[in-house]
Amino acid sequence: MDPDALFALTEPPRVGGVDVASSTSVGAATFAAPTRDAPLAVRMRPRTIDDLVGQDHLLAPGAPLRRLVAGGQMTSVILWGPPGTGKTTIAHLVAKSSDRRFAALSALNAGVKDVRAVIEEARRVRRTGGEATVLFIDEVHRFSKTQQDSLLSAVEDATVTLLAATTENPYFSIISPLLSRCVLLTLQPLDDEAVRALVRRAVEDERGLGGSVTVEKDAEDHLVRLAGGDVRKALTALEAAAAGAHALGTTDVDLATAEAALDKAALRYDREGDAHYDIVSAFIKSMRGSDVDAALHYLARMILAGEDPRFIARRMVIFASEDVGLADPTALLAATAAAHAVEYVGLPEARLNLAQVVIHLATAPKSNAVIIAIEAAMADVRDGRAGTVPRHLRDSHYQGSRGLGHGAGYAYPHDDPRGVVGQQYAPDDVAGQEYYRPSGHGAERALGERVAKLRTVVRSDGGSPQPARAVEASGGEDN
Repeated sequence: MDPDALFALTEPPRVGGVDVASSTSVGAATFAAPTRDAPLAVRMRPRTIDDLVGQDHLLAPGAPLRRLVAGGQMTSVILWGPPGTGKTTIAHLVAKSSDRRFAALSALNAGVKDVRAVIEEARRVRRTGGEATVLFIDEVHRFSKTQQDSLLSAVEDATVTLLAATTENPYFSIISPLLSRCVLLTLQPLDDEAVRALVRRAVEDERGLGGSVTVEKDAEDHLVRLAGGDVRKALTALEAAAAGAHALGTTDVDLATAEAALDKAALRYDREGDAHYDIVSAFIKSMRGSDVDAALHYLARMILAGEDPRFIARRMVIFASEDVGLADPTALLAATAAAHAVEYVGLPEARLNLAQVVIHLATAPKSNAVIIAIEAAMADVRDGRAGTVPRHLRDSHYQGSRGLGHGAGYAYPHDDPRGVVGQQYAPDDVAGQEYYRPSGHGAERALGERVAKLRTVVRSDGGSPQPARAVEASGGEDN
C-alpha cells in the first residue's frame, strides 16, 4: 500500500471500523494538516487540482478528473497508474469537496463487513436528506471477487460514488460488472521534467525544505533518474539526501550524498502483479526479436527484483522450442541445461548460466515452425479429423491380432537401403497433410531439404500432399 494512503481524519465518527467524514464535518477540516516531521512527500502533496503535475490528459477544462475534484462529477471512477502518480492525492482533493461525505478504506485490511457498513450508513444519510457519499478504496485490486461483488448494487444505484485506486491492470484484477459501472482514468508515470520540477518545488517551498539545501545538477539528475516517474520516490530520496548533507555539516547536496541516500532503485516489480507480466513479456519478445542487449536488461531486472530463477529458466525452455526450434537444435539443450544449473547451483552464481542461455537464444536463428506444426495438428484432431489407424500400422503382437489383419502389409524401413519406404502412416482423414513447414533459417534450411525428400519417398504410394490449414500459433505462457 502507498504510504500516504492512510487518511488522518480529525476525530471522525466510526462506521464499522471505517473512517468517515460526517455530513457535518465535510471539507478541508476533515484532514489534519501535515506536521513538520511528516514525510516530505506528504507535506508537498498538492492542495488544489492546479498543483497536480504530469496528468495533463486528464486535467483539461471539463475533463472527468477535473469535474470529479471540483465536485460536479458523480460518476464512479477507477484510477489506474503506477505508484507516485497522484492517485491518493486525487482522493485527498476529492475529500475536500464541500458538498460530499467521504469514506476511505484500504483493501489490505478491509472486508465485506466494512464495505457494507459504509454502504448502509450512506443509505441512511441519503434517506434523511444528507450529502452523497464518496467511497475511496485504495489498492482495490487486492479485493477478492466477493468483496468486489459487495459494491455492485451500491455503485449501480449511486448510493455511493466509488473512487478506487489500483496499480494493477483493472482488466485483469477487477471484475467486469464493477469495471463496467465506472469510468477508468489512466494516470501516466511522470516524465523526467515533471519530476525535476517537483523536486525543485520541494527544495524551495516552505512546506518542504524551505531552501535549507541546494542540490547540484548531477545530484538532481540522479534523483530524477532513480525516480522512474514516481515522484514519491524522488521526494523520499531528496529528503534522505538533505538529511545526509545536514549530518555532514553542509547545505550542499552533491552526487555522492544523493547516491548514499538511495544506493539503488527500488524496482517496480510485483511478482503477482501486472508489472511482472509486462517485464516477462518484454523479455520474451526481446529474445524473439534477437535484441540480445534488451533481453539481458530484462533478465537483470527480474534477477534484481527477486524473481524466482526457476520461472525464468522455464520460460527459456519454452522459448527454445517455440521461437528457435530446429533452426538451432542445440537451443533446447542449452535451455534445459540452464534450468538444471539453476536447481543445482542457485543464485547468485546461476545468473551466469541464465545470461549465457539468454545470449544463446537471442542470437540464435529463429523459427516458429514447431509450434505452428503442433497447433495445426491439434486443430485437426479437435475438429474430428482423426480417423482410424491404418490396418498395417496396428499392433500385431497380441493373440488374434493377425487374424484381424493387423500389421499385414507393413513395410519395415530398415529393410530398405535408404532407411525409408513409401507407405501411408496417417489416417485417411489427414493423409497428405503437411503440418511441419521448416523455415529457411539456420539448421532448418538443410532440414527443410531433407523433409521434402522424405515426404517424396514416403508418399510415393500415390498420396498427394495437402498443405496444413493455417492455424495461428497460441504461443506458450506469455506472448
